Parts: sequence; structure tokens; C-alpha cells
Amino acid sequence: MITDEQVEDAARRLFEAERDRRQISLLSLDFPKATMDDAYRVQAALVKLKVMSGLTIKGWKIGLTSKAMQSALSIDIPDSGILFDDMFFEDGGTVPAGRFIQPRIEAEIAFVMKAPLAGPDVWVDDVLDATDHITPSLEILDTRIERVNKETGKIRTFFDTISDNAANAGIVVGGRAAGPRDVDLRWMGAIVSRSGEVEETGLGAGVLDHPAKGIVWLANRLHQYGMRIEAGQVVLSGSFIRPVECRHGDTIHADFGPYGSVGLFFE
Repeated sequence: MITDEQVEDAARRLFEAERDRRQISLLSLDFPKATMDDAYRVQAALVKLKVMSGLTIKGWKIGLTSKAMQSALSIDIPDSGILFDDMFFEDGGTVPAGRFIQPRIEAEIAFVMKAPLAGPDVWVDDVLDATDHITPSLEILDTRIERVNKETGKIRTFFDTISDNAANAGIVVGGRAAGPRDVDLRWMGAIVSRSGEVEETGLGAGVLDHPAKGIVWLANRLHQYGMRIEAGQVVLSGSFIRPVECRHGDTIHADFGPYGSVGLFFE
């Protein structure tokens, strides 16, 4: 376990890196024996700094729901981060140049909650009962930590990603809202294009076999810390495509078929 002082220092470095739009070196190089609990301690300290700066918590994101992404970070469970009010972009809106460092985009199904959801022993039906509606969404990923350390060649670990608020940066919701039980969520998917070229396709089943299962995991994990998902919050259930790099001048468009589309322009 890393010390409280080290946790606070790591969180401060991440906070300043996001503010200054720059990347810091791998935290995992400084703390090679850090645990997942340590990573969430750093994330919690970072969240506290963000709230103190005037931001408001609006929900949660769930990441690392695919086997490929888990394998890349030597982890066998998802991770989570916090959505803040400054992360929400209008559907069809513009991301100003310089807002992010190395933005990437993922297609997801967003759950908008109508009731609190608290563990333990939450299951899929509990998630669906607590959900007001689901809607197409895009998540913007960014990393305030380098992906690969040039000196050592080492790549990010779960400690880096979780500490960095699970690489969370932005969210766009759009398309057509639907009741959570009116959709076969395993078959709800999207065709994702970048500047007119199809880059990725996927289905909701790519998220732990059912998108609600990520929220099951989150609610049960939060119970360990005396926390819960609140009514009115938005929960990004996890991506069913690989991240798509977003360059200056790119238009991202995700076609969710009968559930409409959602898009964003990167200035």
C-alpha cells in the first residue's frame, strides 16, 4: 500500500496534467507494487480535487469490459471512473482544438437512472428496474499519463489507468431513448465512422455478454466503499468497439440503427 502522502501527490500530478493538457510519466514506474485499491485511492483523491475546483459529479463510466483490453493491462475485471458536468458535449457539437491531449472515442449504451442502485447482490433485473431509459452514446477517452514510457518501453498498467479516472474525458448522448426492457441490449449496436469511413462495428453483447452486467459489477463494487449509483446519474456501461483515434478535423458518427445516431466534430 502506498502512503497517503504519495496518493495525494499522484492525484495532484494528474489534476495539473489535465489542467495543463500534458502527459506525465507512468505512475506505475514510481509505485511498481501498487494494488488496485491503491489505484482507486488515487482516483478518489483526484475526484476530491475536481469537486473542490467546482465540478459536479454526474455519473459513472465503466471501462475494460472487453477481454482484449483487460489482457492488455493484465487485469481480469472492469474498472470505473467518475463523470463530471464539464464532460458532457451536445450531440453534433464541436470539441475545441486543444481541449484534450490524445482523444479517442468509443461507442456505448448509456443508462440514465431513475432510482438509486446499491449493492450488495445487485443483478441485471435490479439494474433494469432502476433505469429510466437507455440511449446511444459516445465516450471520449483521454490519457493524462503516457501510454508507453520512452526510456523503459513499459506500457500503462491498471494502476495508471484507474488512477487517471479510468481515462475518462467526455460523453455525448443522442439518438432515441428507449425503455431498458424494450430493447434486446445484447443486440443493440453501432457502426462507427470517422470522417466518412467505417472504423468499427460492434454489439452490446461485447460488454460482458450484456451491457447491464457492467452496472451490476459497479453497484456491487461501490458497496465496498459505502457508495451507490444515484437516481438521475448517467452510467456509461462499457464500450463494444475498440477505441478510435480522433484527429483534428475528424467527424465521428455512430449509427445505432433504429435507435438513431450520435456524433461529434473535433476542431
